Amino acid sequence: METIKFIDLFSGIGGMRSAFQRKNVECVFSSEIDKYARETYHKNFGGEIKGDITKIEVAEIPEFDILIAGFPCQPFSLAGVPKYESLGYEHGFKHETKGTLFFEILRIIKYHKPKAILLENVKNLKSHNKGETFTIIQENLVELGYNIHHKIIDAASVVPQHRERIFIVGFRKDIPFEFPTYPEKGNIKLESILEKKVDDKYTITDKLWNYLQKRKIEQKKKGNGFGYNLSKKNEISRTLSARYGKDGSEILIYQRGKNPRRLTPRECARLMSFPDSFEIPVSDTQAYKQFGNSVVIKVVQPIATSMIKVLKKNYPEDDMISLNSSGV
Repeated sequence: METIKFIDLFSGIGGMRSAFQRKNVECVFSSEIDKYARETYHKNFGGEIKGDITKIEVAEIPEFDILIAGFPCQPFSLAGVPKYESLGYEHGFKHETKGTLFFEILRIIKYHKPKAILLENVKNLKSHNKGETFTIIQENLVELGYNIHHKIIDAASVVPQHRERIFIVGFRKDIPFEFPTYPEKGNIKLESILEKKVDDKYTITDKLWNYLQKRKIEQKKKGNGFGYNLSKKNEISRTLSARYGKDGSEILIYQRGKNPRRLTPRECARLMSFPDSFEIPVSDTQAYKQFGNSVVIKVVQPIATSMIKVLKKNYPEDDMISLNSSGV
């Protein structure tokens, strides 16, 4: 296998792409609905980034070997399944997942039959709807001919951030696959990603600081653990979320003698292991949302390396693109 080709769905700003891209591994198609994320993606990778995946015909997508997608989690309804069965309709992903974004992944897989897939989602996907959502995902991928492996990985082994995500790997062949091992968690501290000089605009106002302190006290009285989190440079942070720009409360950096501050967009980029060469062409508000929605590149890179090694070992050079390029 000379060049491995992959497609990047729900691509955000290209975190998954960054993890896969290397010599003889090429991204041939990208799709992202958010226009600001597409702006950042284009600034750093160039080329065309398609929009809404639901409006793209599968035949328009070039042939590829690996599908990667950090897809949004949506509930799947099982209520209609007995009805479909009683009417004699086909049971399977056509009905269970119709109307969800996961369905879009399935229709592309069904047509192109790529050799491998990598899906990423929040940890809670596994327990969502009492485990039914994850069961449906696995069953539908198996129905389409994939052997599935999955693992929850905490990014705290490679960046100073507690961030648990589930990764689902699938191969069309019954190929042995093991997720890579990672270093011990918590050894990398926030000081490794903090900028030395930070604009005062990132220091939160007295009004916001007073509000956050008051809210934390109120929540504590109710027995809740909600509230701001004050982080020091020798610690690791909570999970960076897409709402970070609202008040920055989940990761506030301690400052001696003054109010704490938010992370800067560049620090958020580093927290997700984007290199400093990665350009941020959007506003701080959009940047916070984009990095909060992205993946930690250093978590995905070893998975990508393992998948690529497996493909090169198990597929001959004359079987370079898909198993069935004509579709179904």
